[in-house]
Amino acid sequence: MRPEPALFLFLAAASCVLNPATGHQQLNLISESKEIEMGQQAAKEVTAQIGLYDDPNVELYVADLGKRLAALSDRPNVPFQFHVVDDASVNAFALPGGPIFVTRGILAHLTSEAELATVVGHEIGHVAARHSVNQLSKQELAQAGLGVGSILSPEVAALGQLAGAGLNLMFLKFSREDEDQADQLGFRYALKAGYDVRVMKDLFVMLDRVSQTGQGGKLPEWLATHPNPENRLKTTEERLTKTQADYSQLEVKRDSYLAVIDGIVFGENPRHGFFKGNSFLHPALKFKIDFPQGWKTQNQPQAVAGISPNQDAIFELAPTRAASPEMAAQEFSSQQGIQTLDVRKGNVNNLPAVSSYFRAQTDQGTLAGTACFVSLGGRTYVLLGYTTLAKLGAYEPTFQQVIASFNILTDPEALNVQPARVHVVKLPRPMTVTEFNAQYPSSIPVDQVALINGVDKNATIPAGEEVKRVIGGVRSQTAVSKAR
Repeated sequence: MRPEPALFLFLAAASCVLNPATGHQQLNLISESKEIEMGQQAAKEVTAQIGLYDDPNVELYVADLGKRLAALSDRPNVPFQFHVVDDASVNAFALPGGPIFVTRGILAHLTSEAELATVVGHEIGHVAARHSVNQLSKQELAQAGLGVGSILSPEVAALGQLAGAGLNLMFLKFSREDEDQADQLGFRYALKAGYDVRVMKDLFVMLDRVSQTGQGGKLPEWLATHPNPENRLKTTEERLTKTQADYSQLEVKRDSYLAVIDGIVFGENPRHGFFKGNSFLHPALKFKIDFPQGWKTQNQPQAVAGISPNQDAIFELAPTRAASPEMAAQEFSSQQGIQTLDVRKGNVNNLPAVSSYFRAQTDQGTLAGTACFVSLGGRTYVLLGYTTLAKLGAYEPTFQQVIASFNILTDPEALNVQPARVHVVKLPRPMTVTEFNAQYPSSIPVDQVALINGVDKNATIPAGEEVKRVIGGVRSQTAVSKAR
């Protein structure tokens, strides 16, 4: 039964409250306790699905900065958390109720602590202004109006799908007004903490340059998740002209920041797996597998997968928690809606294995495929190929070919591959970026060296300045990914 439209107007009006961070009336159908609960659940999912960057010093540095800024925010009592995500993209995001993440990719591109303060302050601004709650409230009201029900219904949570909403919370589409408010709040918090907020202009220039390069990680870049308000740079400049501050007393902290990120992984980390042509090689787990030619592949922290050109078949590989192929096969077949057929023990390239065909009932119809559970290096992996029931016969030979390619990785070059890392160099004399790159070669193009240093490649950098370059890494891979 649908409530009358007048009731929706009443609910919307009754749920509009004054936001202390912005001074604006805001739709709010979610309590603060629920907001915090949602954010903490989503943070667990982000940590599990994407992974945190394994460097305690970098993590502690970002957390300390974040806590200082959060204490100056309009919601200092919210249980803020600050983490570094192990992703190459240039991004940062806030979850409802306090969890805030920055990517190692954005850390590699920033040039000072003051810039980082404006980034983290921006994300704190989203939390302080309860932008996520506002967007979720609008969605919930809209869905209720359509008779769909709450997006956080007990039925959804009971089915275990609430956790799946966690990653979606990362990419709630904030409005341009929300972004402008977050910019303003981040500016205010950073200034209040004693940082030279003029660097915010450099930040927006860098983000725009990054968006034009098309480099990436698993997560989208900043401008893909943060709608860019018109004249954002101009708005910042206007904000600066209205700000009365003694900039000689404000801090940038360039050298101390560069000391923290010196050695940070740059780009995708091949130790977590990488593609070489259609072959996926995992140095840490010491396996390799060949995906079909022409399939689009992607690797995430918990699985590597390929999808057919017609997008009607998928093959994926993932670790299981089972101690043996037999146990993994039993757990798989015991899932509701799964029917297994023709279960067989055997081996794949002398590795113990259990395989079977299966059918799975879904809302879209019956899926069918082949599952193979293989033991290697003390771990059990599931190799799963599936399509529609009608197309299994056509794809079955391809699935079997991929399974047969799973083997121990023995190539010394692949086993010993190392990630590219940022290396900070103090200039012995004035140089342009081009001259710097000639004397201190990077494994990235000179334009990108200029980008990560926030300068034009033809600009002269004074002697004694610390400059970033990137050394090492894999140059020839078609796509480097990170599966664990």
